[in-house]
Order: sequence, then C-alpha cells, then structure tokens
Amino acid sequence: MFYHTKKLQYFRPPEKPDAIYAKKIQELIGGVFGEMTVMMQYLFQGWNCRGPAKYRDMLLDIGTEEIGHVEMLATMIAHLLDKAPIKLQEDGAKDPVVGAVMGGSNTQNVITDIMGAAMNPQHAIVSGLGALPADSVGFPWNGRFIVASGNLLADFRSNLHAESQGRLQAVRMYEMSNDPGVKDTLSFMIARDTMHQNQWEAAIEDLKESGLESTPVPSSFPLELEKREFAYQFWNNSEGTESSEGRWAKGPSPDGKGEFQYVENPQPLGPEPLPPQSDPRLHGTPLNKQAQGSADTLINRTTIGG
Repeated sequence: MFYHTKKLQYFRPPEKPDAIYAKKIQELIGGVFGEMTVMMQYLFQGWNCRGPAKYRDMLLDIGTEEIGHVEMLATMIAHLLDKAPIKLQEDGAKDPVVGAVMGGSNTQNVITDIMGAAMNPQHAIVSGLGALPADSVGFPWNGRFIVASGNLLADFRSNLHAESQGRLQAVRMYEMSNDPGVKDTLSFMIARDTMHQNQWEAAIEDLKESGLESTPVPSSFPLELEKREFAYQFWNNSEGTESSEGRWAKGPSPDGKGEFQYVENPQPLGPEPLPPQSDPRLHGTPLNKQAQGSADTLINRTTIGG
C-alpha cells in the first residue's frame, strides 16, 4: 500500500515564471537519468528482491522517496509555467521568428537556432501548463530506461551510476538558473543525490561483506568455465600506450582473483570469417557462379518453408 502525504518533502517556489526553464526541468523528471527512472528502477528492484529483507526495505524506502521528488519537480514546473501563454503573447513582437518574417529572413534557420530557447508547446497544448512524463526535448519517458535484473550487486552498481548522472544533471540545472527559489529547491535535491550515491556505495560494500555477491557479477557462475587466461588482460586496441599507466594495467585485480597484464600488441585469436551461404530462396548475392548454379537447382526442387 502506498500512502500519500499532501506536504512536499521540500519546496521553495520560484520567484518568477520561466517557461523556458520549465522545459529544461523536464529532463530531471522524464530524462534517462531523471527522477521517474530512479523511482521506477528502485521500486521494481525492491518488488523483485528475493534477498535479505533489509535490501528490499531499503529499495522500497528510496523508491518511494523518489516519487516525492517527481512531485516536487512537477510542482516547480507548474509555478514556472504560471501565466506563460499571456507572457508569450506580450513578448510576441520580440520573437525572433516574427522578426525574421517581418524582415524577410530565412525563418527555418532562425527556428533551428532557437529551438532550445523556446517554450515547450506541449506544456500549453497537452498538459495545460503542467509537467509531462517526458524529457527536455519532448521524448516520452520509457520503461526501458530502468534496470532491475534480480542480481543486487549488478543493480546497486547501476543505481550508483544513475545517481551520479542524476546529480550531475541537477548541478548543471542549478548553474543555469538565477532564481533563488529554483536554486534552493535544487540544492535540497542535490544533497539527497549526495546521500544516495553514498548509500549505494555502502550497500555495495554491505552486500559484498555479507558474502552473497562479489566481483565479477554474477559471482555464482563457476570461474573455471571462463577462459581464465584472458580474464585479467588489458588489450591496447588503439594507438599509443598511455593506458599502460593506469591501475587497470598492472598489479592485483580488485576482485583479488587475478593479476592484471598489459598486452601492448593484441593479436587476433580467431580466423578470418567466412560467412555461410544464405538460403538461395532468399535471393542473396552468392559467393560465386557455382554457388548460384546450385541455388537455381535447389529453387527448382523446393519452395521456401517446404
């Protein structure tokens, strides 16, 4: 059961409307690393969790918190869009597209130049000056953005990645605004992202210490079934050898199960590919005329699917 409390986790309204900034805020809601993604990712990971109860409870705690973050941003967008259509009408004479038409300029070029600096028309047409489940360029949020694999170590690493990217985008949005209300609200969300990055670091350590999971993921797969001679080789597959200076190129591997080896000139381990000839009834180009002759004979004898 979910229970909604009417008060927001935290919120300070913007001091003035800004329809263009509202369009940008959409990225923090419905973008790949937006609040809708982490909300659904944590909830599905929790619902699917078959591990210890503390992990399931933690996942559902943070997933539910993220629902509140979506609500905060949706409320922020509503304030930023307040009276937006009226303001746009008042500023219509200043619109560069209008100016281009009146001046006889190429309007297509002007439209291309200002696409990122215009109000999202769907905020007025579709949502009635409300938030949308979409990113800053109008792409709808997609369930394929989320990761919920059933392996907690793989999932927690994905969560750390999501929070790192999410905090990065929130910080960039903070730098794009001069509105004290916006910056104050984002400051709270940035702080929570700091907590969540540390949370996932701690959860990864906790999971490893429990002995349930370890590197490499999945740790349940028998190591003797992989070609161990290649498991810790770093292959230098581009010009230059600067990569040899990294921690990944020498010394013991982080999983404690191998020793890194730097391969400066990796060589192919397989033959040149010779793709098998396609079914002649599909009429692909054959390797040679002899193959074409065999194909004609086969086509005369059989039908595709027969």
